[in-house]
Amino acid sequence: MVEGLHPLVEKLFRERFGQFTPPQLAAMPKILAGENVLLIAPTGSGKTEAALIPVLSGIVGMGRGKKGIKALYITPLRALNRDMLERISWWSARLDIRVAVRHGDTSDLEREGQSRLPPDLLITTPETLQAILTGKVLMAAMASLRWVVVDEVHELASSKRGAQLAVALERLRAAVGDFQVIGLSATVGTPEEVGKYLVGSRQISVIRADTDKRYDIKVAYPIPGPEDEELASKLFTLPDVAARLRFMREIMETASTVLLFTNTRSVAETLTNRFRMWDQALPIGVHHGSLARSSRLGVEKAMKEGSLRGIICTSSLELGIDVGSVDLVIQYNSPRQVTRLVQRVGRAGHSLGAVSRGYVVTMDEDDTLEAVVITRRLMHGELEPVRVLDAPLDVLMHQLAGLLIWRRKWKIKDVLDFLRASYPFKDLKEEDLRAVVDYMSTRRPRLAYYSSSDDSVVKPANRSAFYSYYFDNLSMIPEEKQYLVVDESGGKEEPVGVLDEAFVGENGVPGVKFVEVGSVWEITQVYNDKVYVKKASDPLGAIPSWEGEEIPVPQEIAQEVGYIRRAVEEGIKNGKKLEAIVDELSRIYPYAEKDVLMRAVSDVVDQVAQGLPVATDRRVLVEVWKDYAVIHTHAGLLENRCLARGFAYLFSKRTGLTVQVAQDAYRWAIRAPEGALEPEETLKMCKDVIRDLAGLEKAPFMDLAKDALASTGLYKRRLVNAGRKMAAIAKDADLSSVGLDEIVAQLKGT
Repeated sequence: MVEGLHPLVEKLFRERFGQFTPPQLAAMPKILAGENVLLIAPTGSGKTEAALIPVLSGIVGMGRGKKGIKALYITPLRALNRDMLERISWWSARLDIRVAVRHGDTSDLEREGQSRLPPDLLITTPETLQAILTGKVLMAAMASLRWVVVDEVHELASSKRGAQLAVALERLRAAVGDFQVIGLSATVGTPEEVGKYLVGSRQISVIRADTDKRYDIKVAYPIPGPEDEELASKLFTLPDVAARLRFMREIMETASTVLLFTNTRSVAETLTNRFRMWDQALPIGVHHGSLARSSRLGVEKAMKEGSLRGIICTSSLELGIDVGSVDLVIQYNSPRQVTRLVQRVGRAGHSLGAVSRGYVVTMDEDDTLEAVVITRRLMHGELEPVRVLDAPLDVLMHQLAGLLIWRRKWKIKDVLDFLRASYPFKDLKEEDLRAVVDYMSTRRPRLAYYSSSDDSVVKPANRSAFYSYYFDNLSMIPEEKQYLVVDESGGKEEPVGVLDEAFVGENGVPGVKFVEVGSVWEITQVYNDKVYVKKASDPLGAIPSWEGEEIPVPQEIAQEVGYIRRAVEEGIKNGKKLEAIVDELSRIYPYAEKDVLMRAVSDVVDQVAQGLPVATDRRVLVEVWKDYAVIHTHAGLLENRCLARGFAYLFSKRTGLTVQVAQDAYRWAIRAPEGALEPEETLKMCKDVIRDLAGLEKAPFMDLAKDALASTGLYKRRLVNAGRKMAAIAKDADLSSVGLDEIVAQLKGT
């Protein structure tokens, strides 16, 4: 029994579900009492209904005489909006409540209908809320607003979309009065921080509902056998890959329905291609964000209807889009983060008390140790912290434009106070706000006018450019053009893959060699939206193409992998047998068979046997081979990315050589020009540079890191995205015709 629920709502709930789940019993009384609530509960535990039922109860209690939008339900994905509408329709039909969805795909006819007769509950996205805030009719309907539910809040809190939403909620409060906020998530490592993100300095109850969620996760590191040699030949791949494909197919055949997650869309496509080459009749589909909406919907529908047994997917299916019941989840390669594994494996056994069953299929020693560490952390509830962004200035500029649409003139002090009420902008510096206002008022056409006489900012006279800027940038999701790579060497044009715009902008000139889909290509020309290439006979100097950004392995996970390696090294040196060492590891990490753990530490065993030191969580190891230097750190991807660029910058400064650099979570590598240095010279230089880095205080190191990072493709890519969001770069600008270095130079200091 939950006190305060409307009798009709409670009756319908019991008809449909029978009884309340623990998360519902924990959250509903607080929501019914009018408290702001952040509910963290596992997938399938009924957390959506924990928020929805009290809201529906409140709407019914208000009576039919109360018109207008009483509740907003915000999700990060349009597809989730669609699923939520289907989920709520059962209730709305029985409670005589109007429910509607509004997002970018909503037709003009539907929008007109919502304006004429506003729904009681509106399901939307953060981006569409930005548009709603500027509309007179819907905002008038929002005068009745009492509840805002933010679903999958972890997906938003640490991004620019989240910073934008936080300010949007403050704008909504200022326009219609205060309302109750309910946040929902299955995975939050720092719930208090996310609670503050939702409501700023207001009170919020954080509920971590313990439902004893059960997981059955195994880490597998398949060994290629004789049959995999034959399969590899058939599929034009390596025996190791064939072994993983065979293993995954075998476990897929033990389940009725499977989601197979990959970390990138290119791997998803490659796996789908290999499985179809193996067996055209295999009932699997592919699902990722680059596919057309119709393709994604078709795959989702086919899985629900049973014509597909499996979907190979990326994070596009991480957030609970309805594809029907899922029996098993396979993660191909380490998921890189605990929260990713929770979300993904949680898609299986999607009901209270059910076991979520999954496999992580790994490709090498790093991958295997990383996977067992992540699985251990999942089982012990050690999730990564959510880091809310600190006052992103592109978001600030867009929200300032939104404030000027609402009210044409603002004192600078009032803008500062208003923005600081939202958690991401709580520490906003006045000089940063003034810099943005100055930029908006001095660029042409102006996006704001600064009045020095009363220290205020005013809506510009040129309304057309102003409104275009606001509505063209409703989304903070980076928008990047892609170029089709076309092989013209065989006499006819054959598509090879795609390259991201920033890569083409930085490297898209004839003669540049790059790696794509496992082969080396040389650019012959760039024309319109295509990069024409030919097969390169000499791979020397080829650079990797890149697609999106990697999921970063956190420092804590990389360090624990280093701890395992240290435990093995120390055990061997202390005279323990390897079997005994692996037995001890198996008690801490019982998610992989002992032979898998044995293979995962085989490189450590080999190094100790040769009398060589091992890179661990407590030892940095430098290795030099020919023109390469590898610095092993176990520091995490983001840390290594920063350190590697600083290291390469100092190395180049000392030697006068241009070096290539690459990194992962456990090491970084540099490559000097062939024959430029002897290995002994490289080793000595590496030691000197490491001492230089170690001797720097924080401030000079940060200056060094910024100088080093400014030359990287990643920085240029981020700069282009921010430039577009701040209207410094036109959305349709062709960056292939202008060097990125030129753009960086022009924007430096702005």
